[in-house]
Amino acid sequence: MGKSILNYEGLLEMLDDELREPKQFWEDFYADRTKSIPFFKVKGPDENLAEYFSKGFSPKKVLELGAGPGRNSIYMAKQGCSVSALDLSSKAIEWAKERADEEGVNLEFHCVSLFDFEFEPYSFDFIYDCGMFHHLAPHRRLTYLEIIKKALRKEGYYGIVCFNTDGASDTPDWDVYKEKSLKGGIGYSEERLKNIFKKDFDILEFRKMRKQKQEKDLFGEDFLWTSFMQIK
Repeated sequence: MGKSILNYEGLLEMLDDELREPKQFWEDFYADRTKSIPFFKVKGPDENLAEYFSKGFSPKKVLELGAGPGRNSIYMAKQGCSVSALDLSSKAIEWAKERADEEGVNLEFHCVSLFDFEFEPYSFDFIYDCGMFHHLAPHRRLTYLEIIKKALRKEGYYGIVCFNTDGASDTPDWDVYKEKSLKGGIGYSEERLKNIFKKDFDILEFRKMRKQKQEKDLFGEDFLWTSFMQIK
């Protein structure tokens, strides 16, 4: 007897099965640290994130989504934040822990999907996502937004870095399922990305990331959007 869709979660799981299995993909992605991936070569934070802090932004409790090798989480911990860093890949978490030990900073690492992460509601001052959202299947966006809204405290802040249409194809949502692929991620136009968030967030800043030289201490590529928002 085949599986039945008895609730909303069952529907989400059915749609998940139409696409690649994310955990194995990311384990393979982080297996070779010598690959020519732009953010593999930089230990420092995103240039936009460093700018927020340079202008006086000082959240106490922070959640980073898709933390990867820990660049941004380690930076925020150095700024005095209490940081919880999430990534689906155990290899990414292992790398991030090594870097944190080298830097002598303490933070909480969690090898878990955001959709399985347990947290105290309305407890985070800031949630930061560099690179997770554009790899998120369209059917998972609604749940993603509900989790973000439930995790942020009143008047909390949210930051995102994701592909613009120079970074990836602006694939329509329905085509993801027709083609059974996210390809290399979804590239968002400014209008499309703002439409997803503007109901629940005040968009305080929206711009292209400023490209940085590889040898610099900051990460920046202009095929990415950056946005800084506050929950309504």
